[in-house]
Amino acid sequence: MAKKILTEKTDIPGIREYDVYRENGGYTGVEKALKDFTPDQLVEIVKTSGLRGRGGAGFPVGMKWSFIDKKSGKPRHLLVNADESEPGTFKDRYLMERIPHLLIEGSIISSYALEAELSYIYIRGEYMYIYKLLEKAIKEAYAHGWLGKNILGTGYNLDLYVHCGAGAYICGEETAQIESLEGKRGNPRIKPPFPAVNGLWNEPTVVNNVESIASIPWITLNGGEEYAKIGIGRSTGTKLISASGHIKNPGVYEIELGMTVNEFFNSDEYLGGMMDDRPLKALIPGGSSVQILPPQYIFKTANGKDRLMTYESWADGGAVTGSSLGSGGFIVYNDTACIVRNTWNLARFYHHESCGQCSPCREGTGWMEKILYRIEHGMGVEEDIDTLWDVQANIEGNTICPLGDAAAWPVAAAIRHFREEFEYHIRFPEKIKNRHHFRDEPMEKVRHLLQRDAILSH
Repeated sequence: MAKKILTEKTDIPGIREYDVYRENGGYTGVEKALKDFTPDQLVEIVKTSGLRGRGGAGFPVGMKWSFIDKKSGKPRHLLVNADESEPGTFKDRYLMERIPHLLIEGSIISSYALEAELSYIYIRGEYMYIYKLLEKAIKEAYAHGWLGKNILGTGYNLDLYVHCGAGAYICGEETAQIESLEGKRGNPRIKPPFPAVNGLWNEPTVVNNVESIASIPWITLNGGEEYAKIGIGRSTGTKLISASGHIKNPGVYEIELGMTVNEFFNSDEYLGGMMDDRPLKALIPGGSSVQILPPQYIFKTANGKDRLMTYESWADGGAVTGSSLGSGGFIVYNDTACIVRNTWNLARFYHHESCGQCSPCREGTGWMEKILYRIEHGMGVEEDIDTLWDVQANIEGNTICPLGDAAAWPVAAAIRHFREEFEYHIRFPEKIKNRHHFRDEPMEKVRHLLQRDAILSH
């Protein structure tokens, strides 16, 4: 059985409650951190662990902590990013819903390591019921002396608050989240300066994802070296995966980084293979903002190596034959799925969620949505595919924050790997007016129409 760090106790009856959490070892990480380690020692332990940010970017957590400005004398802050809004990603919700005190404990230890005395959890507005769970857990932590003044008699003080967002995807970006928490419109800031130097209220701030912070109690209790033994290479520890789509066993899974994609995908312990045993058509491995891949690049890299569940292996091949582990949103499509409709749906999302600050994103996402709508609804022309390619290329790398890239990459990958589906929509509009066209006639059965059309056109 794979090592469980985050989900080991999630099935214990009543684990949401303070007494049950405490009986099962809860808050012993805080005791060890405050009594056995200095803040700087804790930072070094997390650096040794190799833990990488689990929100999508995969930046080393300990290194990020070490960047915080300790010379200015200004107050420091931890901001826990619980604004989980990436389509296909729901693993942070699972953690907060099942074992909220784990996040509170991780927040206390992390705040101590940063010498922060005022910290926040910024939660997605649609997670109101989880907001209430966290509020209850925080009150219990205050009541039992884990938060407030002079925690455990060590002289360390910490106040922790939950702030509920208003449903803006852009506020998952760390500087937009800071702007929102300050009561302003959630627009990303230009960097530098980075939040570690100039963050919340112009004070040094570290922003980390829920899953990252929830890993800290185990690392504190067991040591950075033990955590680094789990996984492979620079992908250490365990990772939560949100699995959905046409699979037999959808859900949230904790895996040891380094297992093969084939094992994760096909074993009964995990996804169990394809639902209804239909052919695999495509996979998005890391949430909606990463590149979609066809079957030939899912289980093997372009050079024939086994694809692994690691940051490095999913990136093997770059944008052409690779993708990204991202936030771990594992979305599986069988042969009945329409890639054009899926891409249009994602384009609608990114256009709606663009803050509008950068012209390429504000205008480009709108154009991509309109063109994809036209193709999906049987009104496309041949030039639309090349226009789409040009628009996404003019968005990528030309915006303040990564939302522009997140909007461009799915379109680029869909055209790169599934161009024939776009051509099919354009050349046979009467076929795709049936919403279930690929359920009735998968691409394998209609590909000959494209080939025949190509011969006739020449």
